[in-house]
Amino acid sequence: MGDVEDPEIYCAAPLHDWQQTEHGKWVMEHAIEKPAFFIRIGDHYGYKVVVEAKFKKEDEVWYLLKYN
Repeated sequence: MGDVEDPEIYCAAPLHDWQQTEHGKWVMEHAIEKPAFFIRIGDHYGYKVVVEAKFKKEDEVWYLLKYN
């Protein structure tokens, strides 16, 4: 994401859109706890948004096989 004044507002719509995809629905359904997102300073310019979720071991393996 570029350099914006309020990154939380700017990333809300793309995060919501991601939750509606097959990938996002799978993560939301299989996560042990509600996934969290973090906004960090980007490598070169702007911000980077990271979604973090914890899974049971077998779900983690399935995720890595399916989405990576």
